[in-house]
Amino acid sequence: MSDPTVPAPNGARNYPKGERRRAQIIEAAFTAFGQVGYRNASMVQLAAACGVSRAGLLHHFPTKEALLEAVLAQRELQDDAHFFNSGAAAQAAEDGLEYFAGLIRLLAHNQENPTIVSLFAVLSSEATAPDHPARPYFVARYDRVRREAQTALENLSRRGLLRSHVDAEYLPASLLAMIDGLQVQWLLDPQAIDMPTQLRARLREIIHAEIP
Repeated sequence: MSDPTVPAPNGARNYPKGERRRAQIIEAAFTAFGQVGYRNASMVQLAAACGVSRAGLLHHFPTKEALLEAVLAQRELQDDAHFFNSGAAAQAAEDGLEYFAGLIRLLAHNQENPTIVSLFAVLSSEATAPDHPARPYFVARYDRVRREAQTALENLSRRGLLRSHVDAEYLPASLLAMIDGLQVQWLLDPQAIDMPTQLRARLREIIHAEIP
């Protein structure tokens, strides 16, 4: 995937006209990919949603795959920049308590932003197809997040903060499965699911310390 240097849509007014238009296109793609998926989203419809011609859209994103890369890069940038105090999840994982506090903050933010949750749920499901252009991104992302979570758990273990019954070997995958499952359930019934509260409760069963 390309380098995640895309300006955030909400800050578009602070950027030159070309960058503002690029941010508007990415914002429209966030919504469209989250609603109908990458496969069903039309570049013509995306252009119309942004008030540009198809040629104008292609000026910024020559291919649909390039737009997908920008959307995924922007999502990754938001995760690291806003929810991990060190600026990167990999750095936060060196302090296990800070890493898991960051995950709780991330879920709390997502709970206020259904477009982000829907985007991830739809694209990650689509990406199970062998020929989907987002498949390499999701394979790499899950591998990276499992390794980061393992680093965080190892840090907690060295500090004596894991509860005695905890076997950390399979915890990264199971915690990710829980988070993804909570997000799908929340999309289906947001009144019944409080994602950060449920994650915090699960972490209390694992960690012998209060997470900030």
